[in-house]
Amino acid sequence: MTAEPRNFTPSADRHAELRRAFGCFGTGVTVITTQTADGPLGMTANSFSSVSLSPPLVLWSPALSSGRHDAFADAESFCIHVLGETQLAMARHFAKHGDGFDMFPWDTGPFGAPRLQGCLAEFHCRTHAVHPAGDHSLILGEVQHVAQSAEDQPGLLFDRGRFGRFTADL
Repeated sequence: MTAEPRNFTPSADRHAELRRAFGCFGTGVTVITTQTADGPLGMTANSFSSVSLSPPLVLWSPALSSGRHDAFADAESFCIHVLGETQLAMARHFAKHGDGFDMFPWDTGPFGAPRLQGCLAEFHCRTHAVHPAGDHSLILGEVQHVAQSAEDQPGLLFDRGRFGRFTADL
Protein backbone atom coordinates (compact mmCIF):
# COMPACT_ATOMS: atom_id res chain seq x y z
CA MET A 1 0.00 0.00 0.00
CA THR A 2 1.38 3.42 -0.91
CA ALA A 3 1.32 6.38 1.44
CA GLU A 4 -1.17 9.15 0.85
CA PRO A 5 0.31 12.09 -1.10
CA ARG A 6 0.96 15.35 0.73
CA ASN A 7 -1.52 17.89 -0.54
CA PHE A 8 -1.14 21.63 -0.02
CA THR A 9 -1.81 24.96 -1.62
CA PRO A 10 1.40 26.90 -2.36
CA SER A 11 1.72 29.96 -0.12
CA ALA A 12 4.40 32.11 1.52
CA ASP A 13 4.48 29.84 4.59
CA ARG A 14 4.82 26.66 2.45
CA HIS A 15 7.98 27.55 0.44
CA ALA A 16 9.98 24.68 1.97
CA GLU A 17 7.31 22.14 1.03
CA LEU A 18 7.03 23.54 -2.50
CA ARG A 19 10.81 23.45 -2.89
CA ARG A 20 10.81 19.77 -1.82
CA ALA A 21 8.07 18.97 -4.35
CA PHE A 22 9.98 20.77 -7.14
CA GLY A 23 13.07 18.80 -6.07
CA CYS A 24 11.35 15.55 -7.06
CA PHE A 25 12.21 16.45 -10.66
CA GLY A 26 15.86 15.46 -11.09
CA THR A 27 17.92 17.66 -13.39
CA GLY A 28 21.34 18.02 -14.87
CA VAL A 29 23.79 20.50 -13.36
CA THR A 30 25.24 23.47 -15.20
CA VAL A 31 27.58 26.36 -14.51
CA ILE A 32 26.75 29.56 -16.35
CA THR A 33 29.54 32.08 -16.91
CA THR A 34 29.77 35.62 -18.18
CA GLN A 35 32.41 38.32 -18.39
CA THR A 36 31.82 41.47 -16.31
CA ALA A 37 33.72 44.71 -15.82
CA ASP A 38 35.05 43.15 -12.59
CA GLY A 39 36.18 39.93 -14.29
CA PRO A 40 34.70 36.48 -14.94
CA LEU A 41 31.57 35.48 -13.05
CA GLY A 42 30.02 32.04 -12.61
CA MET A 43 26.87 30.52 -11.13
CA THR A 44 25.71 26.92 -10.68
CA ALA A 45 22.18 26.31 -11.94
CA ASN A 46 19.93 23.35 -12.49
CA SER A 47 17.21 25.49 -14.09
CA PHE A 48 18.50 24.91 -17.63
CA SER A 49 16.35 23.77 -20.54
CA SER A 50 16.47 23.68 -24.31
CA VAL A 51 13.61 25.68 -25.80
CA SER A 52 13.84 25.76 -29.58
CA LEU A 53 15.91 24.31 -32.43
CA SER A 54 15.09 27.10 -34.89
CA PRO A 55 16.25 29.52 -33.76
CA PRO A 56 18.42 27.60 -31.27
CA LEU A 57 17.25 28.87 -27.87
CA VAL A 58 18.00 27.80 -24.30
CA LEU A 59 16.61 29.01 -20.98
CA TRP A 60 17.81 29.31 -17.42
CA SER A 61 16.44 31.19 -14.42
CA PRO A 62 18.53 32.92 -11.73
CA ALA A 63 16.88 34.05 -8.48
CA LEU A 64 16.33 37.79 -8.04
CA SER A 65 17.79 37.43 -4.54
CA SER A 66 21.15 36.26 -5.92
CA GLY A 67 23.93 38.82 -5.75
CA ARG A 68 24.90 37.61 -9.23
CA HIS A 69 21.45 38.01 -10.79
CA ASP A 70 21.88 41.49 -12.26
CA ALA A 71 25.24 40.74 -13.87
CA PHE A 72 23.68 37.82 -15.76
CA ALA A 73 20.40 39.61 -16.56
CA ASP A 74 22.40 42.52 -18.04
CA ALA A 75 25.00 40.38 -19.85
CA GLU A 76 25.18 40.49 -23.64
CA SER A 77 26.54 36.94 -23.75
CA PHE A 78 27.01 33.95 -21.49
CA CYS A 79 28.08 30.32 -21.64
CA ILE A 80 26.19 27.36 -20.20
CA HIS A 81 28.44 24.43 -19.23
CA VAL A 82 26.85 21.00 -18.71
CA LEU A 83 28.85 19.29 -15.96
CA GLY A 84 30.07 15.70 -15.88
CA GLU A 85 29.86 13.53 -12.77
CA THR A 86 33.53 14.24 -11.94
CA GLN A 87 32.88 18.00 -11.69
CA LEU A 88 31.13 18.10 -8.33
CA ALA A 89 33.79 20.44 -6.86
CA MET A 90 33.10 22.93 -9.66
CA ALA A 91 29.34 22.76 -9.07
CA ARG A 92 29.73 23.33 -5.34
CA HIS A 93 32.24 26.14 -5.82
CA PHE A 94 30.09 28.18 -8.21
CA ALA A 95 26.97 27.52 -6.12
CA LYS A 96 28.62 29.57 -3.35
CA HIS A 97 31.10 31.83 -5.15
CA GLY A 98 30.94 33.73 -8.41
CA ASP A 99 34.70 34.19 -8.63
CA GLY A 100 37.62 31.84 -8.02
CA PHE A 101 38.11 30.83 -11.63
CA ASP A 102 41.79 30.15 -10.89
CA MET A 103 40.68 26.87 -9.25
CA PHE A 104 39.60 25.44 -12.62
CA PRO A 105 41.15 25.45 -16.09
CA TRP A 106 39.42 28.03 -18.26
CA ASP A 107 39.89 30.37 -21.18
CA THR A 108 37.82 32.93 -23.04
CA GLY A 109 35.08 31.55 -25.28
CA PRO A 110 34.25 32.74 -28.79
CA PHE A 111 31.92 35.53 -27.60
CA GLY A 112 33.85 36.67 -24.53
CA ALA A 113 32.27 34.56 -21.79
CA PRO A 114 34.61 32.36 -19.74
CA ARG A 115 34.85 28.80 -21.03
CA LEU A 116 35.40 26.18 -18.33
CA GLN A 117 37.36 23.26 -19.72
CA GLY A 118 36.40 19.59 -19.49
CA CYS A 119 32.60 19.98 -19.45
CA LEU A 120 30.24 17.63 -21.31
CA ALA A 121 28.81 20.42 -23.44
CA GLU A 122 29.11 24.19 -23.79
CA PHE A 123 26.45 26.49 -25.20
CA HIS A 124 27.87 29.91 -26.02
CA CYS A 125 24.90 32.29 -26.18
CA ARG A 126 23.93 35.85 -26.95
CA THR A 127 21.17 37.04 -24.62
CA HIS A 128 17.91 36.83 -26.58
CA ALA A 129 15.46 38.04 -23.88
CA VAL A 130 15.08 38.42 -20.13
CA HIS A 131 11.59 38.04 -18.64
CA PRO A 132 10.42 38.61 -15.06
CA ALA A 133 9.07 35.41 -13.50
CA GLY A 134 8.09 35.79 -9.86
CA ASP A 135 11.19 35.64 -7.65
CA HIS A 136 13.37 34.66 -10.64
CA SER A 137 14.12 35.92 -14.14
CA LEU A 138 13.88 33.78 -17.25
CA ILE A 139 16.96 34.34 -19.37
CA LEU A 140 16.68 33.12 -22.95
CA GLY A 141 19.91 32.69 -24.86
CA GLU A 142 20.34 32.23 -28.59
CA VAL A 143 23.00 29.57 -29.05
CA GLN A 144 25.80 30.87 -31.27
CA HIS A 145 28.37 28.10 -30.78
CA VAL A 146 28.34 24.59 -29.27
CA ALA A 147 31.19 22.42 -28.05
CA GLN A 148 30.52 18.83 -26.99
CA SER A 149 32.97 16.50 -25.29
CA ALA A 150 34.19 13.55 -27.33
CA GLU A 151 34.28 11.51 -24.11
CA ASP A 152 31.19 9.56 -23.16
CA GLN A 153 31.11 10.35 -19.45
CA PRO A 154 27.95 10.52 -17.33
CA GLY A 155 26.48 13.86 -16.36
CA LEU A 156 26.29 15.30 -12.85
CA LEU A 157 22.69 15.25 -11.63
CA PHE A 158 20.77 17.04 -8.89
CA ASP A 159 17.76 15.33 -7.29
CA ARG A 160 15.95 16.11 -4.03
CA GLY A 161 18.71 18.43 -2.85
CA ARG A 162 21.52 15.95 -3.57
CA PHE A 163 24.13 15.61 -6.28
CA GLY A 164 24.50 12.21 -7.88
CA ARG A 165 24.54 10.24 -11.10
CA PHE A 166 22.16 8.22 -13.22
CA THR A 167 22.22 4.44 -13.05
CA ALA A 168 20.49 2.61 -15.88
CA ASP A 169 18.62 -0.44 -14.66
CA LEU A 170 16.49 -1.09 -17.72
